[in-house]
Amino acid sequence: MGELSSTEQQVIERASAEPMLDQVLTWSAINSGSRNLAGLGSMANVLADAFAELPGETGFVDPGEVETVDSSGRISVLEHGKHLHLKVRASAPVQLLFTGHMDTVFAADHPFQETRWLDDGVLNGPGVADMKGGIAVMLAALKAVEQSSAAANLGYEVVINSDEEVGSLSSAGLLAQAASVKRAALTYEPAALPDGTLAGARPGSGNFGIVVRGRSAHAGRNPEDGRNALLAAADLALRLAAAKHPGLSVNPSRIEGGSPSNVVPDLAVLRVNMRPRTPEDEQAAQAIIDTAVAEVIELHDVQIELHGGFGRPPKPLTPEALALFELVRKAGADLGQTIGWQPSGGVCDGNNIAACGVPVVDTMGVRGGKIHSMEEFLIVDSLAERAALSALTILRLAEGA
Repeated sequence: MGELSSTEQQVIERASAEPMLDQVLTWSAINSGSRNLAGLGSMANVLADAFAELPGETGFVDPGEVETVDSSGRISVLEHGKHLHLKVRASAPVQLLFTGHMDTVFAADHPFQETRWLDDGVLNGPGVADMKGGIAVMLAALKAVEQSSAAANLGYEVVINSDEEVGSLSSAGLLAQAASVKRAALTYEPAALPDGTLAGARPGSGNFGIVVRGRSAHAGRNPEDGRNALLAAADLALRLAAAKHPGLSVNPSRIEGGSPSNVVPDLAVLRVNMRPRTPEDEQAAQAIIDTAVAEVIELHDVQIELHGGFGRPPKPLTPEALALFELVRKAGADLGQTIGWQPSGGVCDGNNIAACGVPVVDTMGVRGGKIHSMEEFLIVDSLAERAALSALTILRLAEGA
Protein backbone atom coordinates (compact mmCIF):
# COMPACT_ATOMS: atom_id res chain seq x y z
CA MET A 1 0.00 0.00 0.00
CA GLY A 2 1.05 3.58 -0.61
CA GLU A 3 1.28 6.30 2.00
CA LEU A 4 -2.08 7.75 2.99
CA SER A 5 -2.68 11.00 4.85
CA SER A 6 -4.51 10.89 8.15
CA THR A 7 -7.56 12.45 6.46
CA GLU A 8 -7.49 9.82 3.74
CA GLN A 9 -7.18 7.03 6.26
CA GLN A 10 -10.15 8.34 8.25
CA VAL A 11 -12.33 8.65 5.15
CA ILE A 12 -11.43 5.14 4.00
CA GLU A 13 -12.22 3.64 7.39
CA ARG A 14 -15.58 5.42 7.57
CA ALA A 15 -16.59 4.30 4.10
CA SER A 16 -15.60 0.69 4.73
CA ALA A 17 -17.57 0.58 7.98
CA GLU A 18 -20.92 1.54 6.44
CA PRO A 19 -23.67 -1.18 6.65
CA MET A 20 -23.58 -1.92 2.93
CA LEU A 21 -24.38 -5.63 3.12
CA ASP A 22 -27.53 -4.96 5.14
CA GLN A 23 -28.58 -2.40 2.53
CA VAL A 24 -28.00 -4.82 -0.34
CA LEU A 25 -30.05 -7.53 1.36
CA THR A 26 -32.90 -5.10 2.03
CA TRP A 27 -32.86 -3.48 -1.40
CA SER A 28 -32.57 -6.77 -3.31
CA ALA A 29 -35.74 -8.00 -1.60
CA ILE A 30 -37.65 -5.26 -3.46
CA ASN A 31 -38.42 -6.23 -7.02
CA SER A 32 -37.56 -3.23 -9.16
CA GLY A 33 -37.71 -4.62 -12.67
CA SER A 34 -37.69 -1.87 -15.28
CA ARG A 35 -41.40 -2.31 -16.06
CA ASN A 36 -42.55 -2.89 -12.46
CA LEU A 37 -43.72 0.66 -11.72
CA ALA A 38 -44.99 -0.18 -8.24
CA GLY A 39 -41.74 -1.86 -7.29
CA LEU A 40 -39.71 1.00 -8.72
CA GLY A 41 -41.77 3.42 -6.67
CA SER A 42 -41.04 1.46 -3.50
CA MET A 43 -37.36 1.28 -4.36
CA ALA A 44 -37.20 5.00 -5.08
CA ASN A 45 -38.73 5.84 -1.71
CA VAL A 46 -36.31 3.56 0.16
CA LEU A 47 -33.33 5.07 -1.65
CA ALA A 48 -34.60 8.60 -1.02
CA ASP A 49 -34.60 7.87 2.71
CA ALA A 50 -31.08 6.46 2.53
CA PHE A 51 -29.65 9.38 0.52
CA ALA A 52 -31.40 11.90 2.78
CA GLU A 53 -28.46 11.36 5.14
CA LEU A 54 -26.42 13.47 2.73
CA PRO A 55 -26.79 17.26 2.64
CA GLY A 56 -28.54 19.04 -0.19
CA GLU A 57 -31.92 18.60 -1.80
CA THR A 58 -33.20 15.11 -2.57
CA GLY A 59 -36.21 14.75 -4.82
CA PHE A 60 -37.85 12.86 -7.65
CA VAL A 61 -37.82 13.74 -11.33
CA ASP A 62 -40.65 12.58 -13.55
CA PRO A 63 -39.60 10.40 -16.48
CA GLY A 64 -39.39 11.92 -19.92
CA GLU A 65 -41.90 10.72 -22.51
CA VAL A 66 -40.76 7.69 -24.48
CA GLU A 67 -42.55 6.45 -27.59
CA THR A 68 -42.44 2.88 -28.87
CA VAL A 69 -43.86 1.06 -31.86
CA ASP A 70 -45.86 -2.09 -31.14
CA SER A 71 -46.21 -5.25 -33.22
CA SER A 72 -49.14 -3.74 -35.13
CA GLY A 73 -47.11 -0.68 -36.14
CA ARG A 74 -48.91 1.68 -33.75
CA ILE A 75 -47.04 4.29 -31.72
CA SER A 76 -47.66 4.29 -27.99
CA VAL A 77 -46.08 5.85 -24.90
CA LEU A 78 -44.10 3.63 -22.53
CA GLU A 79 -44.52 4.32 -18.84
CA HIS A 80 -41.41 4.57 -16.69
CA GLY A 81 -40.65 5.03 -13.02
CA LYS A 82 -39.51 8.26 -11.41
CA HIS A 83 -35.82 9.08 -11.02
CA LEU A 84 -33.99 10.04 -7.83
CA HIS A 85 -32.00 13.28 -7.95
CA LEU A 86 -29.78 14.91 -5.33
CA LYS A 87 -27.86 18.17 -5.62
CA VAL A 88 -25.25 19.25 -3.07
CA ARG A 89 -23.33 22.57 -2.89
CA ALA A 90 -23.96 23.82 -6.41
CA SER A 91 -21.52 26.72 -5.94
CA ALA A 92 -18.54 24.67 -4.73
CA PRO A 93 -15.43 24.90 -6.96
CA VAL A 94 -15.21 21.16 -7.73
CA GLN A 95 -18.36 19.72 -9.30
CA LEU A 96 -18.79 15.96 -9.81
CA LEU A 97 -21.55 13.64 -10.96
CA PHE A 98 -22.43 10.25 -9.47
CA THR A 99 -24.93 7.96 -11.17
CA GLY A 100 -26.57 4.60 -10.68
CA HIS A 101 -29.78 2.78 -11.52
CA MET A 102 -32.44 1.26 -9.32
CA ASP A 103 -33.97 -1.00 -11.97
CA THR A 104 -33.04 -4.60 -12.67
CA VAL A 105 -33.74 -6.93 -15.59
CA PHE A 106 -35.91 -9.21 -13.43
CA ALA A 107 -39.65 -8.65 -13.80
CA ALA A 108 -42.14 -9.00 -10.96
CA ASP A 109 -43.15 -12.47 -12.20
CA HIS A 110 -39.58 -13.67 -12.81
CA PRO A 111 -38.62 -16.72 -10.71
CA PHE A 112 -35.42 -15.01 -9.48
CA GLN A 113 -36.61 -12.97 -6.49
CA GLU A 114 -34.57 -13.96 -3.43
CA THR A 115 -30.99 -13.86 -2.20
CA ARG A 116 -29.02 -16.86 -1.00
CA TRP A 117 -25.46 -17.52 0.10
CA LEU A 118 -23.34 -19.53 -2.33
CA ASP A 119 -20.54 -19.69 0.24
CA ASP A 120 -19.29 -17.54 3.11
CA GLY A 121 -18.32 -14.58 0.97
CA VAL A 122 -20.49 -14.81 -2.13
CA LEU A 123 -24.11 -13.67 -2.28
CA ASN A 124 -26.45 -14.68 -5.10
CA GLY A 125 -29.52 -12.55 -5.76
CA PRO A 126 -31.37 -10.22 -8.14
CA GLY A 127 -29.50 -6.96 -8.52
CA VAL A 128 -26.92 -7.66 -5.83
CA ALA A 129 -24.15 -6.70 -8.27
CA ASP A 130 -26.10 -4.82 -10.93
CA MET A 131 -26.41 -2.56 -9.18
CA LYS A 132 -27.85 -2.37 -5.70
CA GLY A 133 -24.41 -3.24 -4.40
CA GLY A 134 -23.01 -0.37 -6.43
CA ILE A 135 -25.53 2.09 -5.01
CA ALA A 136 -24.53 1.05 -1.49
CA VAL A 137 -20.87 1.64 -2.37
CA MET A 138 -21.66 5.09 -3.78
CA LEU A 139 -23.60 6.14 -0.70
CA ALA A 140 -20.94 4.85 1.71
CA ALA A 141 -18.19 6.77 -0.09
CA LEU A 142 -20.17 10.03 -0.21
CA LYS A 143 -21.13 9.82 3.46
CA ALA A 144 -17.49 9.29 4.41
CA VAL A 145 -16.21 12.20 2.31
CA GLU A 146 -18.93 14.44 3.75
CA GLN A 147 -17.31 14.03 7.17
CA SER A 148 -13.97 15.38 5.92
CA SER A 149 -12.73 18.96 5.67
CA ALA A 150 -12.52 18.58 1.89
CA ALA A 151 -16.32 18.39 1.62
CA ALA A 152 -16.65 22.19 1.59
CA ASN A 153 -14.73 22.23 -1.70
CA LEU A 154 -16.95 19.60 -3.30
CA GLY A 155 -20.31 19.96 -5.02
CA TYR A 156 -22.08 17.14 -6.79
CA GLU A 157 -25.24 15.70 -8.23
CA VAL A 158 -26.50 12.16 -7.80
CA VAL A 159 -28.83 10.61 -10.37
CA ILE A 160 -30.29 7.16 -9.74
CA ASN A 161 -32.55 6.40 -12.66
CA SER A 162 -35.26 3.81 -13.09
CA ASP A 163 -34.65 2.81 -16.71
CA GLU A 164 -30.96 2.09 -17.33
CA GLU A 165 -31.61 -1.55 -18.15
CA VAL A 166 -34.00 -0.52 -20.94
CA GLY A 167 -31.81 2.19 -22.43
CA SER A 168 -32.28 5.25 -20.15
CA LEU A 169 -34.56 6.87 -22.71
CA SER A 170 -36.75 8.50 -20.05
CA SER A 171 -33.74 9.73 -18.06
CA ALA A 172 -31.42 10.80 -20.89
CA GLY A 173 -32.39 14.45 -20.51
CA LEU A 174 -31.81 14.37 -16.75
CA LEU A 175 -28.40 12.73 -17.20
CA ALA A 176 -27.35 15.34 -19.76
CA GLN A 177 -28.52 18.19 -17.55
CA ALA A 178 -26.75 16.78 -14.49
CA ALA A 179 -23.53 16.24 -16.45
CA SER A 180 -23.33 19.91 -17.43
CA VAL A 181 -20.08 21.62 -16.31
CA LYS A 182 -18.98 18.63 -14.22
CA ARG A 183 -15.26 17.99 -13.85
CA ALA A 184 -15.70 14.21 -13.76
CA ALA A 185 -18.27 11.49 -13.19
CA LEU A 186 -18.35 8.10 -11.49
CA THR A 187 -20.99 5.50 -12.31
CA TYR A 188 -21.52 2.39 -10.21
CA GLU A 189 -22.01 -0.45 -12.64
CA PRO A 190 -20.30 -3.64 -11.42
CA ALA A 191 -16.67 -4.17 -12.35
CA ALA A 192 -16.17 -5.56 -15.86
CA LEU A 193 -14.50 -8.68 -14.43
CA PRO A 194 -14.70 -10.36 -11.00
CA ASP A 195 -11.09 -9.28 -10.32
CA GLY A 196 -12.16 -5.63 -10.32
CA THR A 197 -11.10 -4.67 -13.85
CA LEU A 198 -12.84 -1.53 -15.08
CA ALA A 199 -14.59 -1.06 -18.42
CA GLY A 200 -12.72 1.39 -20.63
CA ALA A 201 -13.94 2.26 -24.11
CA ARG A 202 -17.47 1.20 -25.00
CA PRO A 203 -19.35 1.05 -28.30
CA GLY A 204 -22.57 2.92 -28.83
CA SER A 205 -25.94 1.25 -29.22
CA GLY A 206 -28.97 1.96 -31.34
CA ASN A 207 -32.33 0.19 -31.23
CA PHE A 208 -34.72 0.46 -34.15
CA GLY A 209 -38.30 -0.58 -34.82
CA ILE A 210 -38.80 -0.53 -38.58
CA VAL A 211 -42.41 -0.69 -39.76
CA VAL A 212 -42.90 -2.12 -43.25
CA ARG A 213 -46.31 -1.59 -44.87
CA GLY A 214 -47.21 -3.52 -48.01
CA ARG A 215 -50.53 -4.46 -49.62
CA SER A 216 -52.68 -7.48 -48.90
CA ALA A 217 -54.03 -9.76 -51.65
CA HIS A 218 -55.28 -13.30 -52.07
CA ALA A 219 -52.27 -15.62 -52.05
CA GLY A 220 -53.82 -17.89 -54.70
CA ARG A 221 -56.03 -15.75 -56.92
CA ASN A 222 -54.01 -12.57 -57.35
CA PRO A 223 -50.74 -12.62 -55.36
CA GLU A 224 -49.16 -10.29 -57.93
CA ASP A 225 -51.43 -7.49 -56.66
CA GLY A 226 -50.00 -7.84 -53.16
CA ARG A 227 -46.86 -6.31 -51.69
CA ASN A 228 -45.40 -8.75 -49.17
CA ALA A 229 -44.33 -6.75 -46.10
CA LEU A 230 -42.90 -9.83 -44.37
CA LEU A 231 -40.68 -10.61 -47.33
CA ALA A 232 -39.55 -6.98 -47.54
CA ALA A 233 -38.73 -6.94 -43.81
CA ALA A 234 -36.72 -10.14 -44.19
CA ASP A 235 -34.85 -8.66 -47.15
CA LEU A 236 -34.08 -5.55 -45.10
CA ALA A 237 -32.85 -7.66 -42.17
CA LEU A 238 -30.50 -9.58 -44.46
CA ARG A 239 -29.18 -6.41 -46.08
CA LEU A 240 -28.44 -4.83 -42.69
CA ALA A 241 -26.82 -7.99 -41.36
CA ALA A 242 -24.66 -8.30 -44.48
CA ALA A 243 -23.39 -4.72 -44.24
CA LYS A 244 -19.63 -4.81 -43.76
CA HIS A 245 -18.14 -2.02 -41.70
CA PRO A 246 -15.20 -2.81 -39.39
CA GLY A 247 -16.42 -0.73 -36.44
CA LEU A 248 -20.04 -1.88 -36.48
CA SER A 249 -22.00 -4.93 -35.35
CA VAL A 250 -25.61 -5.44 -36.48
CA ASN A 251 -28.15 -7.74 -34.86
CA PRO A 252 -31.61 -8.10 -36.47
CA SER A 253 -33.43 -9.61 -33.51
CA ARG A 254 -37.09 -10.05 -34.42
CA ILE A 255 -39.67 -9.75 -37.18
CA GLU A 256 -43.29 -9.34 -36.04
CA GLY A 257 -46.26 -9.52 -38.37
CA GLY A 258 -47.56 -11.93 -40.96
CA SER A 259 -50.99 -13.09 -42.01
CA PRO A 260 -53.03 -16.24 -42.69
CA SER A 261 -51.30 -18.47 -45.23
CA ASN A 262 -53.76 -17.52 -47.97
CA VAL A 263 -53.18 -13.76 -47.60
CA VAL A 264 -50.17 -11.72 -48.72
CA PRO A 265 -49.07 -10.00 -45.47
CA ASP A 266 -49.33 -6.22 -45.54
CA LEU A 267 -47.51 -5.41 -42.28
CA ALA A 268 -44.27 -6.40 -40.59
CA VAL A 269 -42.12 -4.82 -37.86
CA LEU A 270 -38.38 -5.47 -37.87
CA ARG A 271 -36.36 -4.99 -34.66
CA VAL A 272 -32.64 -4.28 -35.04
CA ASN A 273 -29.79 -3.42 -32.66
CA MET A 274 -26.63 -1.73 -33.99
CA ARG A 275 -23.39 -1.14 -32.05
CA PRO A 276 -20.92 1.36 -33.53
CA ARG A 277 -17.50 1.69 -31.88
CA THR A 278 -16.90 5.36 -32.69
CA PRO A 279 -18.96 8.43 -33.65
CA GLU A 280 -17.76 7.94 -37.23
CA ASP A 281 -19.02 4.34 -37.14
CA GLU A 282 -22.39 5.64 -35.95
CA GLN A 283 -22.58 7.93 -38.98
CA ALA A 284 -21.70 4.98 -41.20
CA ALA A 285 -24.42 2.90 -39.54
CA GLN A 286 -27.03 5.54 -40.27
CA ALA A 287 -25.93 5.64 -43.89
CA ILE A 288 -26.19 1.84 -44.10
CA ILE A 289 -29.75 1.99 -42.76
CA ASP A 290 -30.77 4.76 -45.14
CA THR A 291 -29.35 2.94 -48.16
CA ALA A 292 -30.89 -0.43 -47.28
CA VAL A 293 -34.30 1.12 -46.61
CA ALA A 294 -34.26 2.97 -49.94
CA GLU A 295 -33.29 -0.20 -51.84
CA VAL A 296 -36.03 -2.29 -50.20
CA ILE A 297 -38.67 0.37 -50.88
CA GLU A 298 -37.65 0.44 -54.54
CA LEU A 299 -37.48 -3.34 -54.97
CA HIS A 300 -40.61 -4.36 -53.04
CA ASP A 301 -42.82 -1.30 -53.60
CA VAL A 302 -43.55 -0.94 -49.88
CA GLN A 303 -43.65 1.90 -47.37
CA ILE A 304 -41.14 1.93 -44.51
CA GLU A 305 -41.22 3.97 -41.29
CA LEU A 306 -38.08 4.09 -39.14
CA HIS A 307 -38.51 4.46 -35.37
CA GLY A 308 -35.88 4.56 -32.64
CA GLY A 309 -32.27 5.65 -32.89
CA PHE A 310 -28.86 5.64 -31.25
CA GLY A 311 -29.69 6.13 -27.58
CA ARG A 312 -26.18 5.28 -26.36
CA PRO A 313 -23.40 7.21 -28.13
CA PRO A 314 -20.00 5.51 -28.45
CA LYS A 315 -17.65 6.09 -25.51
CA PRO A 316 -14.01 6.30 -26.66
CA LEU A 317 -11.18 6.47 -24.13
CA THR A 318 -10.22 10.15 -24.48
CA PRO A 319 -7.12 11.72 -22.88
CA GLU A 320 -9.34 13.30 -20.22
CA ALA A 321 -11.00 9.96 -19.46
CA LEU A 322 -7.60 8.27 -19.34
CA ALA A 323 -6.42 10.81 -16.76
CA LEU A 324 -9.44 9.94 -14.58
CA PHE A 325 -8.72 6.22 -14.96
CA GLU A 326 -5.13 6.87 -13.88
CA LEU A 327 -6.37 8.71 -10.79
CA VAL A 328 -8.53 5.70 -9.88
CA ARG A 329 -5.63 3.34 -10.60
CA LYS A 330 -3.32 5.33 -8.27
CA ALA A 331 -5.97 5.35 -5.53
CA GLY A 332 -6.28 1.60 -5.91
CA ALA A 333 -2.53 1.12 -5.73
CA ASP A 334 -2.37 3.18 -2.52
CA LEU A 335 -5.05 0.86 -1.09
CA GLY A 336 -3.25 -2.30 -2.19
CA GLN A 337 -5.71 -2.91 -5.04
CA THR A 338 -4.61 -3.61 -8.60
CA ILE A 339 -6.84 -1.61 -10.94
CA GLY A 340 -6.78 -2.08 -14.69
CA TRP A 341 -9.23 -1.50 -17.51
CA GLN A 342 -10.16 -2.97 -20.86
CA PRO A 343 -12.67 -2.26 -23.64
CA SER A 344 -16.20 -3.57 -23.13
CA GLY A 345 -18.88 -4.55 -25.63
CA GLY A 346 -21.63 -3.43 -23.26
CA VAL A 347 -23.20 0.00 -22.90
CA CYS A 348 -24.49 2.00 -19.92
CA ASP A 349 -25.12 5.53 -18.69
CA GLY A 350 -21.39 6.16 -18.94
CA ASN A 351 -21.95 6.40 -22.71
CA ASN A 352 -24.44 9.23 -22.26
CA ILE A 353 -22.23 11.07 -19.77
CA ALA A 354 -19.12 10.81 -21.95
CA ALA A 355 -21.10 12.22 -24.89
CA CYS A 356 -21.52 15.40 -22.82
CA GLY A 357 -17.73 15.82 -22.75
CA VAL A 358 -17.35 14.67 -19.14
CA PRO A 359 -14.68 12.05 -18.31
CA VAL A 360 -16.30 9.09 -16.59
CA VAL A 361 -15.32 5.80 -15.00
CA ASP A 362 -18.53 3.79 -15.14
CA THR A 363 -17.65 0.53 -13.36
CA MET A 364 -16.92 1.76 -9.84
CA GLY A 365 -19.38 -0.72 -8.35
CA VAL A 366 -18.82 -4.07 -6.72
CA ARG A 367 -16.94 -7.12 -7.88
CA GLY A 368 -19.23 -9.95 -8.91
CA GLY A 369 -20.48 -11.56 -12.06
CA LYS A 370 -23.06 -13.40 -14.17
CA ILE A 371 -25.29 -10.33 -14.16
CA HIS A 372 -28.63 -10.47 -15.99
CA SER A 373 -28.95 -14.14 -15.05
CA MET A 374 -30.24 -16.16 -12.12
CA GLU A 375 -26.60 -16.84 -11.24
CA GLU A 376 -25.80 -13.16 -10.55
CA PHE A 377 -23.44 -12.88 -7.60
CA LEU A 378 -21.74 -10.33 -5.38
CA ILE A 379 -18.32 -10.83 -3.75
CA VAL A 380 -19.19 -9.37 -0.37
CA ASP A 381 -15.67 -8.24 0.57
CA SER A 382 -15.75 -5.95 -2.45
CA LEU A 383 -18.34 -3.71 -0.79
CA ALA A 384 -15.79 -2.29 1.66
CA GLU A 385 -13.00 -2.54 -0.91
CA ARG A 386 -14.79 -0.53 -3.59
CA ALA A 387 -16.23 1.95 -1.07
CA ALA A 388 -12.66 2.70 0.01
CA LEU A 389 -11.58 3.09 -3.63
CA SER A 390 -14.43 5.50 -4.35
CA ALA A 391 -13.96 7.49 -1.17
CA LEU A 392 -10.25 8.00 -1.83
CA THR A 393 -10.88 8.92 -5.48
CA ILE A 394 -13.59 11.43 -4.56
CA LEU A 395 -11.49 12.94 -1.79
CA ARG A 396 -8.55 13.48 -4.12
CA LEU A 397 -10.80 15.02 -6.77
CA ALA A 398 -12.24 17.35 -4.13
CA GLU A 399 -8.71 18.35 -3.15
CA GLY A 400 -7.87 19.26 -6.74
CA ALA A 401 -6.37 16.11 -8.19
